[in-house]
Amino acid sequence: MAGKKTAGEKRFRFDPAGPVTGLFFLFLAGLFLADGLADGDVLPVTTLVPVVLIGLGLVGTVRVLTRSRRRHLR
Repeated sequence: MAGKKTAGEKRFRFDPAGPVTGLFFLFLAGLFLADGLADGDVLPVTTLVPVVLIGLGLVGTVRVLTRSRRRHLR
């Protein structure tokens, strides 16, 4: 009975907040790992700080926009 919802049955919907946050932090971990293993800077600090702040802002925006979905998933 795909697509039909019975009384008392939870409807499972995709919540993009978790995967977006996970991908962002994996990307940051990769940058810091590459920076630690390389002889020189992969990204200068003047570029890395705005990238981190903009990324955190985007992750926060996705989490706020999908808050109602997370509330209904519980």
